[in-house]
Amino acid sequence: MSRIGNKIINIPAGVEVIISENNHVVVKANKIELSNDFNPLIKITKEGSTIKLERPNDLGFTRKIHGTTRALLANMVTGVGTGFKKQLEIQGVGYKAAVEGSRLVLNVGFSHPVYFEISKTLKVETPKPTDIIVSGSDKQEVGQFAAVVRATCKPEPYKGKGIRYVGETVRRKAGKTAK
Repeated sequence: MSRIGNKIINIPAGVEVIISENNHVVVKANKIELSNDFNPLIKITKEGSTIKLERPNDLGFTRKIHGTTRALLANMVTGVGTGFKKQLEIQGVGYKAAVEGSRLVLNVGFSHPVYFEISKTLKVETPKPTDIIVSGSDKQEVGQFAAVVRATCKPEPYKGKGIRYVGETVRRKAGKTAK
């Protein structure tokens, strides 16, 4: 029995969910629209302000896709309703970030600044030169952009310099000792 797949999805007020043929689902709210085509094996039904998913059999693939479909659909509803946010912090002398137009500019110890194009569906803020906030309605896109920015300069274990998620701990190593 799938624990995730059997959970019902509550639709918050102001969010509209449209389920079409072949499991094409569109979720709308506040000028934001997300859509996805799900596997036709899973039966998606909307009853009032809830969504329920059912699978036809207990084969391995069907069980796997049941939980995955429910998680993706729940992320769509949450993203359109409240959105997702990832916070990054930069540590290191002279390391900083800034948003210039539709680009994120990082100065993280290279001989040149690093530029990232910001998608129109994402919102990137730098309240301080050492903080980056990535927010948007698509969980995968927010997480991917934050991961790419973090991969530019991962935190190193000796001095701790680099880009990390807020709350992430970096295991520090001892340096060389003199005799």
